[in-house]
Amino acid sequence: MSCYINLPDPALPGIWGPMRFRPETAPPLSHIAQALLQTDEGISRMEREWIASYVSYLNGCHFCHTIHGAVTCAHAHESVDMIDEIEKGPASDRLSDKMKALLVIAGQVQKGGKYVTQEAIEAAKRAGATDLEIHDTVLIAAAFCMFNRYVDGLHTWAPADRQLYAEEGKRMAAEGYLRKNKGQHMQKV
Repeated sequence: MSCYINLPDPALPGIWGPMRFRPETAPPLSHIAQALLQTDEGISRMEREWIASYVSYLNGCHFCHTIHGAVTCAHAHESVDMIDEIEKGPASDRLSDKMKALLVIAGQVQKGGKYVTQEAIEAAKRAGATDLEIHDTVLIAAAFCMFNRYVDGLHTWAPADRQLYAEEGKRMAAEGYLRKNKGQHMQKV
């Protein structure tokens, strides 16, 4: 099944086709992603992408989960097979106790803002999370719920094979979210 609306470039996967449809929305959406994911203040870029990919996984958004998983893998200098680890969420043994606690909060945000508990916040603080890291975790999780619903609400296409995301994930990790021609190499043939 194809996208629910006629996009000017239906070959672009995920969010990139709808952003081309309404180009005035692309800069603010890209700036949100840039501000949230392209900084190492508090939690690292890799950890920020992990949160984005995990929330997208919980939301069942294959495109966002896999592309941000590929960016996580690029930051970690790992193959996209590491996405299996992202799907484990707080149960991953590759994460610090602080990151596990932050993923619990991200998972609560994914369900809805009122699901975030004082206990989860206190557990994150006990694990060493700062107010900034908790804030950014909540905002990344909330933003990715919006991005996921944008992508899936229009039923955009996404390649199934994780390997097809690897190169774009490396580009995004290196160049960020403000560059033009995102996703061009992933187009349908």
